[in-house]
Amino acid sequence: MPASVVAALRLRGGTMDLRDAIALSLLPGLSRRRLAERFRYGLGDAGTFSEALRATARRPIEPGVIATSARAADVALDRAARRAITPVVLGSNRYPTMLETIVDPPIVLWFRGRLDVFDRPAVAIVGARAATAYARDVSARLGTELAQRGVPVVSGLARGVDVAAHSGALHSTADTCTVAVLGSGIDVMYPAEHAKIADAIIGRGAVVSEFPPGTPPRPEHFPQRNRIISGLSGAIVVVEASERSGALITADYALDQGREVLAVPGNVLTGRNRGAHGLLRDGAKIVEDADDILEELGLRTSPLRANRNADRTATSRDPVLRSMAPGEFYELDDLANETGIDPVMLLPRLMELELAGHVRREGAQFVRSGRAW
Repeated sequence: MPASVVAALRLRGGTMDLRDAIALSLLPGLSRRRLAERFRYGLGDAGTFSEALRATARRPIEPGVIATSARAADVALDRAARRAITPVVLGSNRYPTMLETIVDPPIVLWFRGRLDVFDRPAVAIVGARAATAYARDVSARLGTELAQRGVPVVSGLARGVDVAAHSGALHSTADTCTVAVLGSGIDVMYPAEHAKIADAIIGRGAVVSEFPPGTPPRPEHFPQRNRIISGLSGAIVVVEASERSGALITADYALDQGREVLAVPGNVLTGRNRGAHGLLRDGAKIVEDADDILEELGLRTSPLRANRNADRTATSRDPVLRSMAPGEFYELDDLANETGIDPVMLLPRLMELELAGHVRREGAQFVRSGRAW
């Protein structure tokens, strides 16, 4: 008898274990919803591998395919052990409760970081990868405000809005503050330049994926992972999204899962936020700050607006900041003309404002960040 068939038959009998659960999660041709129902109450109630296979397979599966899945499970477990990645099975007391409530949760969630980040209600912040400076600043500010209030921020660690939201949360003083959901294995960072911030997230939150270690990023993975972003969250906030943005897929998942959907209004002239404006027309709540989000979730709010108004009063006295609209880019000479300050004197002042977090330099231009920190 071929070795592959022997391995498949061995896997099919006996009590379900972690390896079986991983192998089932990797098998094609199964009903994911029916499989999830078998695991909701733990491995002990999931039955044997053979029983789960019979109950969830849409068509007969060849032993060789089962053997391939078993070998892939072994490889994933070995790779996870060498990279400090932990698999958590649906139905275990370590599995995130919010995610467990959706109709098609992943059977196995791979994670690195701190499980206690899932103990509190979270909010997802999603939006454009090619985000404007305005959108990145709003995302960062919301990330900081939510994390500072004890609300972890969930996003996808993509360029643009996602990484800005994670960065904002990490800028808070919260011990656990953010969760990144990947469309690849945790050990295959995409985009590669976000490896450093992923390490920071692992120390103060978690990086998770339903894809086993070693899985490369593929286009079809990202819409699939979006249901996890919304599934981990009590609400999602769309900061900037075109009409075909992946953020709208996350919003659709959120609505199907019974989560709140909110959106940040943006510039109506560019067309880059038509997707978010469409959500607002359909009844999504407008978000200007974290209080708007927390009020929608019924969580206690604190005087963020009063603090921010005091900050605005202080910064409005500065002639440089008073001349800069948040999110707008300025050349040094243009700002000199606006403020009447000689460029030789203006440049050191801009550097001070940059260090204070009020101004950001991008190439030869300056932009007022609009952040609350």
